[in-house]
Amino acid sequence: MSSSQRLKFPKDNKQFFSTLMKRVNSYFEENNISKHANGWMFLKSLSILTMIISAYYAVVFGGFYNNTPLMLGLWAVLGFVSALAPVNIGHDAIHGGYSSKNWVNNLMSNAFNFFGASAYMWSIMHNQAHHMYTNIDGHDEDMETLPIIRFSPTQKYMGIHKFQHIYAFFFYGLASITWVLFKDYKKFFSSHIGSIKNNHSTKEYFNLFFYKAIYYTIFIVVPFTVIPLPWYAILGGWILMHYVEGLTIALIFMLAHLVEKAQFPNPVDAKGNMQNSWAIHQMMTTADFARDSWLAFFICGGLNFQIEHHLFPKICH
Repeated sequence: MSSSQRLKFPKDNKQFFSTLMKRVNSYFEENNISKHANGWMFLKSLSILTMIISAYYAVVFGGFYNNTPLMLGLWAVLGFVSALAPVNIGHDAIHGGYSSKNWVNNLMSNAFNFFGASAYMWSIMHNQAHHMYTNIDGHDEDMETLPIIRFSPTQKYMGIHKFQHIYAFFFYGLASITWVLFKDYKKFFSSHIGSIKNNHSTKEYFNLFFYKAIYYTIFIVVPFTVIPLPWYAILGGWILMHYVEGLTIALIFMLAHLVEKAQFPNPVDAKGNMQNSWAIHQMMTTADFARDSWLAFFICGGLNFQIEHHLFPKICH
């Protein structure tokens, strides 16, 4: 079956999701709780922004250039805190969960743009392709990987895959670099993303290159211009930053979708019909982890509650 073919989920005949939605909505109404960001979320956003600015300043203007171990450590810290921005702030915003106001969500979605990943492309690849067709090979954009890494039992098996538990972690760390340098461009100019046809406005053509230029200026031009070190030392730090950032983001995804309990359903016929309703499909293909850890919740932006997020993506973590 072609990956460009639309898949169809059957109706929720057992009323599982409709009943669940009523109960969840009642919970928020009865307890007078907003589904959007509260004071703690604003404080968290401010703290993450402060950490990023501080780490960036320390790397570029801190004057620690002759202390190689410290510089490498600062590059790594910058990579880690940079991962927190899109995961904790931009992710909720693009789902419409940060605020009830679109302009606020659009503003906060820049947590992707300013770190090199297109918020617009993320909204297609993640909100549409991943959330709709979770763990379906050829349709879920997050399932696409290098041939030497096998995410799904439906993907072609090669002998080298028996060793991927050893070498895969190395490639996970490259996720951020490939994203900001190649992936957004490749997907933007493809005819389809999974079964979703690309049809971009002129504005989005401009935004893609505009925000990429901002990122390249902040994280490439400025460091190479200001830091008084050989180019290879700066390049090494930049790669380390992205490696830590990519590994952090990749592992959050792995723990939520590529674990033993997660399933990888296929259509039951050539017409693209799925066996279960969309909500049941989400229950089968996602997994919670570290539910009792406040640290995991802080780092993952609540995505350790992955089942809840997939069923109610517009609720701020």
